[in-house]
Amino acid sequence: MPQTFAVTSDVELAVVERSGFVESRHAGSAVVLAPDGTVQREFGDPSALVLPRSSLKPVQALACLAAGAPLDGERLGLATASHSGTDRHVAVVRDILAAAGVGEDALGCPPAWPGDRATHDELVRELQGPQRIRMNCSGKHAAMLLACAVAGWDTATYLDPAHPLQATIRELVERLTGEKVAGTAIDGCGAPVYAMTLVGLARAIHRIGTSSSTSPFALHRNAGTLVQAVRTHPWTIAGPGGPDTIVIERLGVFAKGGAEGVMVMVAPDGTTVALKILDGSGRAATAVALRLLELAGALPAADVADAMSHLSLAISGGGKDVGAIRPAF
Repeated sequence: MPQTFAVTSDVELAVVERSGFVESRHAGSAVVLAPDGTVQREFGDPSALVLPRSSLKPVQALACLAAGAPLDGERLGLATASHSGTDRHVAVVRDILAAAGVGEDALGCPPAWPGDRATHDELVRELQGPQRIRMNCSGKHAAMLLACAVAGWDTATYLDPAHPLQATIRELVERLTGEKVAGTAIDGCGAPVYAMTLVGLARAIHRIGTSSSTSPFALHRNAGTLVQAVRTHPWTIAGPGGPDTIVIERLGVFAKGGAEGVMVMVAPDGTTVALKILDGSGRAATAVALRLLELAGALPAADVADAMSHLSLAISGGGKDVGAIRPAF
């Protein structure tokens, strides 16, 4: 029987309203850490195991830095990204690949259409198809290849869970979460992803999000540099209209969404949220995380409301807005 890594106890985190009628409900679990890293508030069962999916990318990018990959600025932002595949994103990914001395065919992620609609339509007009470099995880994969090239590790097998790079990532996961890896799965992009509790995920992201680029310790210095890169270049982490990009630009938070309804955020004061929507839908994850940071006193209500107004939360009917996706608290 396959092992199950899922939230086993849940609460209502968000609702979908249509013309004043609650049409759907999103349940899940969440945890809020205070600026000092202690648990401030829990919803559902944040001790249950989840797969962080792309919310693990900050840790994976830090492992690449630890291996010696020369990543900073936009390069480091792309290493942490779930990007929308625009030409601007692709140019940086190609720059990382060139530094590694490999071509696009070395990428182990599957070919995909870009998430950016305008870029997708342009590729169709040019009679092009899905490409590995347009896949939203290509920046992470390019960074992994660069780390392998610098460290002298094999680039052909970099996605093997036993590869030295993946072993480095796993060790860093355990160090930052304070937990032993509970299980290993294969992410949608082909890279290993590790099961952990929401509390462990929050702890790891909090440690990254509150680090300083001037720290005397290499790990914290690298983490501070990573967060600074993402906040300075928010377009890298997602792209035009992407929820992560929007909240980073408008609120200065460090945000990284993951597939299947995972979201992590660190406010400028260090308050941290990690959540998992049980049904796997991510449409409410950003709004819920922002509301939790607001309730914790980490973000002003007016600023949160402004950021939410730029997210895709409206429910339409007959071509008009007739409702919204909103947090349940």
